[in-house]
Amino acid sequence: MLLSPAAQGAKSMVVPKIPIVILDDDSGSRRSMQLLLQGRGFDVRSFASPELLIADVKVSAPACLVTDYRMAGHDGLQVLDALRAAGWRGAAILVTAYGSPELMQKAIAQGFQAVLDKPCKESALVNAVIAATRRERDP
Repeated sequence: MLLSPAAQGAKSMVVPKIPIVILDDDSGSRRSMQLLLQGRGFDVRSFASPELLIADVKVSAPACLVTDYRMAGHDGLQVLDALRAAGWRGAAILVTAYGSPELMQKAIAQGFQAVLDKPCKESALVNAVIAATRRERDP
């Protein structure tokens, strides 16, 4: 089979998937977000505990964190603080079933790019991750 030079180049070109990490202690919510984002082409790793996530982020350097706000013994704001203290500078999105104007202001001031109400609309989560990872796709 003969391929044009353009087709040969396109065939060998590999588009890297943008790495995303999800932190949520609710397995159903975590799995739902993971499957949704994987279906949109992101390379997604998910975690139930902040300790495992923080250890992984130091190695994998994801472009974006999607974290629940309220978890057993932790909250998403504390997790982002710990990641920043460890040197991670990726984008962050907070999801919460306990949203308030005060929480939104605090999260944005702390460095979250978006705060989404739980349960998240699929389009809202996907659009937030796309916007937060724009610099990874368009350097």
